[in-house]
Amino acid sequence: MQSQRKCSITLILLVTAFFLFTTTAYSAKEVRFANVSWTGVTVKTELGKHVLGSLGYKATSKTLAVSIIYQALDMGDVDIFLGNWMPSMASIADQFFEKDTVVKYVANMPGAKYTLAAPSYVVDGGLKDLSDIAKYADKLDHKIYGIEPGNDGNLIVQSMIDKNMFGLGDFELIATGEPFMLAEVKTLSKEEKWVVFLGWSPHYMNEIIDMKYLTGSTAETFGENDGTATVYTNIRKDFDKEMPNVGHFLKNFIFPISMINEISLMLQENKDLTHGEAGMAYLKKHPEIYKGWLEGVTTADGSKPALPVFEAYLQKD
Repeated sequence: MQSQRKCSITLILLVTAFFLFTTTAYSAKEVRFANVSWTGVTVKTELGKHVLGSLGYKATSKTLAVSIIYQALDMGDVDIFLGNWMPSMASIADQFFEKDTVVKYVANMPGAKYTLAAPSYVVDGGLKDLSDIAKYADKLDHKIYGIEPGNDGNLIVQSMIDKNMFGLGDFELIATGEPFMLAEVKTLSKEEKWVVFLGWSPHYMNEIIDMKYLTGSTAETFGENDGTATVYTNIRKDFDKEMPNVGHFLKNFIFPISMINEISLMLQENKDLTHGEAGMAYLKKHPEIYKGWLEGVTTADGSKPALPVFEAYLQKD
């Protein structure tokens, strides 16, 4: 009887150990992206999911507000964020970099732009610099158009208003979301009404709106180089050590400005396309991009080089 009991206990322990092991092994292959609902970041995230999914990883994403993304990275609830626009996100992200729970891992898109912009007829009419905005307050209806609440650009504009920087103390930030903001700007532009809004590149807005970026940003606003930005890949601490193959892939996962501009325009021209579909269509025409991404990368189990596996997946897609 005692022998039977020992056998039963041993069997239970073995079964438990088996399930614990398989659960750990399975979860070890899961890669969790944090996304924000901006065109470029969503394209990057969807492409990352496609590539890693083809290699045997379970790649998932959650769309969150920027401030929540850094809390999620800090707590280990997500692994990767491809949309760290610097320096504009410094007020949100730097505390987590300094805390060493989030790593500014690699610059995935240098040479970007993020600052206030206006239609060309507004700039040509005299509003060229951040310091000019207050001069034309009445024409602008004392409004600056931003995107979703909690966004780093909105926070910068709100801080400018709160501190009466550039004389903007009586202005109002209109916080909506990327599609709503662009729709409003397009409507106002057609009527040649004056408007100032958050603008960035790469993005299809640069193709569909005749616009110019304002000069005069400072270290306290959009950076000292008139809003020139670098976009970084961020990871939670130790993710690259736990998943070195994915870490290697992320080091290679770089995006030319021209690529995101072209994909953004594809999405604007064909509303039926998803971000992932547009991105994959671009890769089919530009194999040199994904070949660079997959150099030195393997499948999740390490048994095969990544390139032929992804190419087979791409042809089926």
